[in-house]
Amino acid sequence: MSPRRIVVVGVSGNGKTTLSRRLAARLRIPVTELDALNHQPGWTEASDEDFRRDVEAAMRSPDGWVLDGLYERKLGDLLLRQADTLVWLDQPLPLVLRRLIGRAVKDIVTKRDLFNGNRQTWRFAFFTRDSLVSFAVKEHFSRRRGWPAALGDRPNLEVVRLRSPREVAAWLEAQVPD
Repeated sequence: MSPRRIVVVGVSGNGKTTLSRRLAARLRIPVTELDALNHQPGWTEASDEDFRRDVEAAMRSPDGWVLDGLYERKLGDLLLRQADTLVWLDQPLPLVLRRLIGRAVKDIVTKRDLFNGNRQTWRFAFFTRDSLVSFAVKEHFSRRRGWPAALGDRPNLEVVRLRSPREVAAWLEAQVPD
């Protein structure tokens, strides 16, 4: 039986949104990108209360759901308690950086609307202490150290760690709607 309450996690550039959308379409269940709920106009963050309310609303779908992101600092273990499957995209850092940089440049050049009117900038993507790229590098290593222990003691949660595009494709292909 395929999972029905799925959280897809991984640092930026791993392909969370792409996998989440494809998985939701394959299983015929809704997908919610948590970044879109959190990032308000002007890159302000939703209040913790509003964010939690919106996430809980997304999780009410009786057929199941796919959530793109974890936001454990805002939501605690809410998602891990409700999910039956956590898909951890943990692909090689050079691949992640190539994707992330390529996406950031494309988003800047095309002025693509990311979330609620927000757009990527050269400064935020590359030239601040907490730039998109430096954040991805720090989080890549931090998550590899911390997540195995944090996810290990959850008997009702299947953790699927995918470390390459080939593993991602094979896992997705194995998921079939009920």
